[in-house]
Amino acid sequence: MVFKSLKYCLVAVLGLFLAVLPHTLRANENHETAAAGEHGEAKKEFDAAEVIFGHILDNHEFHLADYRDAAGKAHPISIPLPVILFSPQRGWTSFMSSRLEHGHAVYNGYQLVDNKIIAVTAEGTKDESVKLLDLSLTRNVVQMLIALAILLWLMLSIANSYKAGKGVTSAPRGKQNLLEPVITFVRDEVAKPNLGKKYEKYLPYLLTTFFFILVNNIFGLIPGTANVTGNIAFTVVLGLISFVVILFSTNSHFWGHIFNPPGVPGFVKPILILVEFLGVFIKPFALIIRLFANMVAGHIIIICLISLIFIFGQMSSVAGWLTSPVAVGFTVFIYMIEVLVAFLQAFIFTNLTAVFIGAAFEGEHHNDHAEAAHH
Repeated sequence: MVFKSLKYCLVAVLGLFLAVLPHTLRANENHETAAAGEHGEAKKEFDAAEVIFGHILDNHEFHLADYRDAAGKAHPISIPLPVILFSPQRGWTSFMSSRLEHGHAVYNGYQLVDNKIIAVTAEGTKDESVKLLDLSLTRNVVQMLIALAILLWLMLSIANSYKAGKGVTSAPRGKQNLLEPVITFVRDEVAKPNLGKKYEKYLPYLLTTFFFILVNNIFGLIPGTANVTGNIAFTVVLGLISFVVILFSTNSHFWGHIFNPPGVPGFVKPILILVEFLGVFIKPFALIIRLFANMVAGHIIIICLISLIFIFGQMSSVAGWLTSPVAVGFTVFIYMIEVLVAFLQAFIFTNLTAVFIGAAFEGEHHNDHAEAAHH
């Protein structure tokens, strides 16, 4: 029931966004046309690539929309974020990203160019002599921290409810009723089948990974937010953590099968050893690329479908209006699939992690079975 309510809320938000966006962009287009007519300049065409990469890449602000005043001047509506910079030549500098005016202004010798802050000279050119370390709280970082705070609040409140006896002597309610089936599913369908008797040792990590990815996936579906799980840096860190957990779970049996594969002819062993050794690193790489590619692809498809309205609209206003229902219909359809993908990718990442961990100490399972057979 809760998942249905969440689904309907997301659809409502998307519907409102899709209803407002065409009118906003059409109004902007009219202003641009009028301004172009007055100044004799060519009207700027709709750039789908700019819109797509502007959405999926990181930024120093949460950009919500644009509006134009009576004079035709564009005014972005955005939430600025803190900029924190360190340079050995200039020292520490901090200010709000609004000071840079979306790249149109220079502040304290810094300017925003293609979503990247650079040091500039007094003449406004890039200062190559200044080495810059950007420690700013970008929208990906801020959104990830917000998602983490919500996840902590959710889990701690549920844990406190269980400590108080709620959901133990009575049926779980509210947040407990929402998450208990999910936790049970991860335990029974992911941890136990792949990790055997050691599942309790790894269950906290698997649950943390699952819910952390899931919360960030769902946040990324809200219009105006960042696609955190579609950032390669995010998935690389998750993959490296899983890689460390896998390595610490290995045993002599695991490494023996890699460097001395049993039952293999001698002339084949060098090739097989290389393949098996590379496989140790390919496993976390597969986790990284799978999550990144799937989350980016869905967002790109949605933006491409919306962009079709304005691409056809540039050809003809009639073509734009005729394309709108089809594009919006397919967008809502893909959006609903993305809700499913948000859960599915969290499950796949967690399940594959459990599979790789289980394979790391697989020899212990064989030893256990051998002892049981002996007795």
